[in-house]
Amino acid sequence: MTSGPIGLDLAEVSKANAPQVTDVPTAPGTMNEKFLIIPEDSSPSVSDRKGSHPGDDGKEYPTEEEVESLRRVCGTVPWSSYTVAFVELCERFSYYGTTVVFVNFIQNPLPPGSTTGSSGTHGQSGALGLGQRASTGLTTFNSMWAYCMPLLGAYMADQYWGRYKTIQISIGIAILGHIILIVATIPSVIAHPNGAIAAFSVGLVIFGIGVGGFKPNISPLIAEQYESKHPKQYIQVQKSGERTIVDPTMTVSRIYMYFYMMINIGSLAGQIGMVYAEKYVGFWLSFTLPTVMFLCCPVVMFLMRKKYARRPPTGSVIAKALKLWGLAMKGRWSINPVRTAKNMRADDFWENVKPSRFGQHKPAWMTFDDVWVDEVRRGLKACTVFLWYPVYWLSYNQMTNNLVSQAATMELHGAPNDLINNVNPISLVIFIPLTDMFLYPGLERMGIRFTPIKKITWGFIMASAAMITACVTQYYIYKLGACGDHPSSEDCEYQAPINVWVQTIAYLLIAFSEIFASITGLEYAFTKAPKNMRSVVTAVFLFMSSISYAVSQAFVSLSADPLLIWNYGIIAVLAALGGVGFWLAHRKLDKQEDKLNFIPESSFKGRRLSYGGQAA
Repeated sequence: MTSGPIGLDLAEVSKANAPQVTDVPTAPGTMNEKFLIIPEDSSPSVSDRKGSHPGDDGKEYPTEEEVESLRRVCGTVPWSSYTVAFVELCERFSYYGTTVVFVNFIQNPLPPGSTTGSSGTHGQSGALGLGQRASTGLTTFNSMWAYCMPLLGAYMADQYWGRYKTIQISIGIAILGHIILIVATIPSVIAHPNGAIAAFSVGLVIFGIGVGGFKPNISPLIAEQYESKHPKQYIQVQKSGERTIVDPTMTVSRIYMYFYMMINIGSLAGQIGMVYAEKYVGFWLSFTLPTVMFLCCPVVMFLMRKKYARRPPTGSVIAKALKLWGLAMKGRWSINPVRTAKNMRADDFWENVKPSRFGQHKPAWMTFDDVWVDEVRRGLKACTVFLWYPVYWLSYNQMTNNLVSQAATMELHGAPNDLINNVNPISLVIFIPLTDMFLYPGLERMGIRFTPIKKITWGFIMASAAMITACVTQYYIYKLGACGDHPSSEDCEYQAPINVWVQTIAYLLIAFSEIFASITGLEYAFTKAPKNMRSVVTAVFLFMSSISYAVSQAFVSLSADPLLIWNYGIIAVLAALGGVGFWLAHRKLDKQEDKLNFIPESSFKGRRLSYGGQAA
């Protein structure tokens, strides 16, 4: 466990400098219909109590000694969080259910006698017949576009609309995109490939804008449902008499684990169901059913509009954060990039730009308090953590392309080669609850704090192990197969004498790497971002996937026989080195986990304040 007084000096200094929130005439702990009101902290802080005692809200808060010694447990997840998770399930069903058939729709021609693209049991579904290059280009564009647009969606949410409104507007945009995609699959439109691909491309762009506005905002919304009621640690006595600490950070971790599980349930159902809809009915059905499922999202969001905890948009916080960083960098630039990086890590980098240091001479744009500077510092540290993720996603991306091709060169025993990768979401649905109920609590009982930085490090290790498994499998495919090191060639009629289900090992390892790295990334974005910049920091995390897709293009030349061993091997080494480098770069940050989590909330509300629930 973390030892020492958990570095609460920063929290105390920040709290001393933070003006009290007095602009919202709402009772502490209450939440009005429109906006989340964070309870005013009228109870003693952890560091200024010699003995724990109830606060004004009736809860008992831990002392310094108890924070260091007591076991931490998760709190109860509010039912409103489950409704947000259901909305995400519907959205992921619609996204993956639609995109899973993109390749066949674009690449393959209409089957003989078919007007809808369906092929029946023994044929190959298709529609436009534009070839592999067109399908690869458009599907790659879709992946990159869908992970670039969250930056815009997050900006609109944090600056102007707020998360709830941005989600609803984004849903409307995505529905429009869905409708245009359906139009592109109507038999009379498919009969004219040029018109169909034009409609498809327009629908793809609009669809991606909607997805981009939805993704970075639904993630913070689900965790804010708990935080609004339990923003800080408190004591809970178990039935056995054991005193424990209910830790909001651990609870947020649990929320995101089940949030991720719902993502995979939705994607799994969407992918499997729409493949069969495409094959036996036609593309119009495989695009229509996800749209119908997606229509559940605005209905649930509307019905819960008065139940959700919501934060108002706070205006120009992004611009102020950039100005703050620019001010901190004055006099610290150097021709030597190493010196510049070292200057940015100086202990006084952020302390020197706190408003209290300027007194009456602070710049006019500096309308925030010292606490917000600490929040920005913490949020930027989270972004430096995310900069390592493109290396991790390189391993993950193999699951959707090269591993599928590898399966086709092994003994399938009647299973489609693109069915095997469903082992991954199935594994996640099984192992996420087991990890939450047994692994994490077991480590906590043993006194091992499995912090986010440690989880992410193990995520890299698991990803590397998955690629090593794929590399060894590929070696034996080349060694044992009748076609040698060209099993994917058109002239090869024989599969390597290896059961395709050996890939289960790689998919299981990737699943565990997601539990440790991907889920923790969402959690880290929420817990470390300034509360009025959570969507933006989440968007930065999602944007790392887009960078990874771009980097993956450098490995295209290795993604073919006889170089696939090198492909998996190099990515395995990169993931391993990434894990080591990540830990060495952030091991000091790992020791500050509690310190960063104890920073109180700033009273800075940007250029929009809330008065009794009305935006000013």
